[in-house]
Amino acid sequence: MDAPRTRLARAGDWMARNRARIALLQWAIVLLYFVLVAVPAFLPLPPEDARMADNLTRFAQLAFWGVWWPFVIASMLLVGRFWCGVMCPEGALTEFAGRPGKGLPIPRWMRWPGWPLVGFLGTTLYGQLISVYEYPGPVLVILGGSTVAAIAVGIVYGRGKRVWCRYLCPVTGVFALLARLAPLHFKVDRAAWDLQPAHIPAVDCPPLLNVHALASAAQCHSCGRCSGHRDAVALSLRWPGSEIVASKPGDVGHYEALLLLYGMLGFAIGAFQWTLTPGFVAAKQWLATWLVEQGILWPLASNAPWWVLTHYAEVSDVFSWLDGAGIVAWLVGSALLVGGFAHLAAMGAARLARADWKVLALALVPMAAANLFLGLSMLTLTQLRSEGLVFHWLPQARLTLLAVAWLGCVALSTGQLRRAGTPPWRSAAAATLVAAAAALPVLLWVRALDLLAGM
Repeated sequence: MDAPRTRLARAGDWMARNRARIALLQWAIVLLYFVLVAVPAFLPLPPEDARMADNLTRFAQLAFWGVWWPFVIASMLLVGRFWCGVMCPEGALTEFAGRPGKGLPIPRWMRWPGWPLVGFLGTTLYGQLISVYEYPGPVLVILGGSTVAAIAVGIVYGRGKRVWCRYLCPVTGVFALLARLAPLHFKVDRAAWDLQPAHIPAVDCPPLLNVHALASAAQCHSCGRCSGHRDAVALSLRWPGSEIVASKPGDVGHYEALLLLYGMLGFAIGAFQWTLTPGFVAAKQWLATWLVEQGILWPLASNAPWWVLTHYAEVSDVFSWLDGAGIVAWLVGSALLVGGFAHLAAMGAARLARADWKVLALALVPMAAANLFLGLSMLTLTQLRSEGLVFHWLPQARLTLLAVAWLGCVALSTGQLRRAGTPPWRSAAAATLVAAAAALPVLLWVRALDLLAGM
């Protein structure tokens, strides 16, 4: 007799039975997404005193950068890639476009595991250069361009699957790392699977996973379509971070580890903090003075179009070529400083523990998550401040978030080392290195936001 399904498992089964309702939700989100991405780009720039309640551009800014991005990041830590499987408009569009498409074989170059790293770094840098958080035109270029690419990949290679999401989406690698922390996941009971007849048709898995071998939440989109399949797949709870603690060599790829260290930790913190750092402005002013003294004036020109560098003369927001070069240098320097330090720490810890550095680097995922959420929520708070909302408890909340993330990194690395049977002194030294790598972003945030002022 089959064991009774838990309430969570029944929730997953409901998702499998109600794909039509989920599809309606997806198309409603697609419609809203289209309006918020496309329409503001063809409207005049809002005046300084414009409010969200009476200006579509301001509302779209809050929707994308104030609500959507930070809370999609947060959702990955709680429910895995539920956003990808149930709500993402690009995922719905690429899957739909692939059904009547050409269905060509997926080329080898598209399966290259480095695309998520390249996509994240490229879109982050380009977004900073054209001020994607502030203006609707860049939103249309970056998000709209990504959506068009997703549809094109679906038409050519999709066959009704989410090839774009699996291999090319600029944030698929970020989501794959964050989902490893999630307590909710779809668990496969392989013994129960093997008891079922072999002729049962395969499940329709949009991201092209081998469901029978599914052991990680990293690539699973939590769409629910496989729930109940062969009486072996169920939505389940696990300890947060337990997947990271149990990770083995081969569970995390080289490019994935580089994305975590140099992208989510290093590059991202540079993108969020360059406008907050007086040293960036001072260095740029010094270099501009030196260029003038040398008679080299072309880097000071601000003649780039808005889709290359920020150019909105009507609101006195124009980037020169020097500005653009400075942003590139700052982000690359941040990646090398923060990511390089974390990389060296992970390699040192691995040498001490005689373990795989890529596996030990996964312990830094909580800090990477806090880094992204803290940076993106700055946009939320800036927009809410313009609406007259001020949160006096904000410094304490930010410090708490950073402290919890740091402790999470320490707990995960300690769990990894204990599970590996590392001798105590080696384990303590290795955990200290990981803790130091996690502490550097904390110190940079405390300094950038002056979180200790008044304490």
